[in-house]
Amino acid sequence: MVPIVDIQNYSFQYLISDQPALKNIDLQLEEGRFYSLIGPNGSGKTTLANAIRGFVPKFHVGDDQGDVYVFGQNMKDLELSDLADKIGFVFQNPFTQMSGSKNTVFEEIAFGLENLGLPVDEIIEKVNQIIYEADIEELRDKNPLELSGGQQQRVALAAVLVMEQPLMVIDEPTSQLDPQSTEDIFKMIEKVKKRGTTVLLIEHKIDQIAEFSDEVIVMDQGEIKLQGSPAEVFQSPLLKEIDVTIPTPAKLSLELYDHGIDFTDVPITIDDLCQQIVNHGRRRLNELDRG
Repeated sequence: MVPIVDIQNYSFQYLISDQPALKNIDLQLEEGRFYSLIGPNGSGKTTLANAIRGFVPKFHVGDDQGDVYVFGQNMKDLELSDLADKIGFVFQNPFTQMSGSKNTVFEEIAFGLENLGLPVDEIIEKVNQIIYEADIEELRDKNPLELSGGQQQRVALAAVLVMEQPLMVIDEPTSQLDPQSTEDIFKMIEKVKKRGTTVLLIEHKIDQIAEFSDEVIVMDQGEIKLQGSPAEVFQSPLLKEIDVTIPTPAKLSLELYDHGIDFTDVPITIDDLCQQIVNHGRRRLNELDRG
């Protein structure tokens, strides 16, 4: 299968910096998978996302080497507008995405579809559907600029989802959200993935990343240090060197190990942890029966 994103030996350095933001990046993203991009602040995550969207180096100017192919096309040969119908981008601050000219959430979500020139009936149908899927019916007629941060983020995400682009790049959508709003955002993203969209998510909420991701990519100092399934990545000892935290269930399993409860695998989700505890209990009962 041809990857929809193919980055080959790509490096980038901002003009105002004396250090490269990206170093020799090789990365392929396949259709319909959920990738989470993690790492310390300043590790190059947002710059990598901007390279995929074409903001680097066309908007954020600097020196680059190597190639970024998106849907088989080299970003060097494209304008920012050329892939607008293929790549959705959700910024960390939802206020950045608001048009500022729309009086209601419905109008805000419809804005992108209007720019594509879709028929009014089709726009109404699509917007109503995404409002339902995003569970924001109660916000439909409210002013998007007067919503809470969590509500604005859900509206911003819905405004991108309604465009139905095959690739979504999402930059830290839950950084300022409470636990319930965070869970809501991840469930929205999971729905996107289930309909076949490729998702690249920059995020710090490790527990949700472990639960929802197909693959986790770890960056540090402009380089990709690890890539694999959540189970593979979060059991790697390299994470301690990079200063990346592990999921809460994995931390709990280490504490339980100190109290004599040994698991066959390191659990990375709550379900994993519960199953491991059950399995341990069964093993102990079998040992007692044999004894």
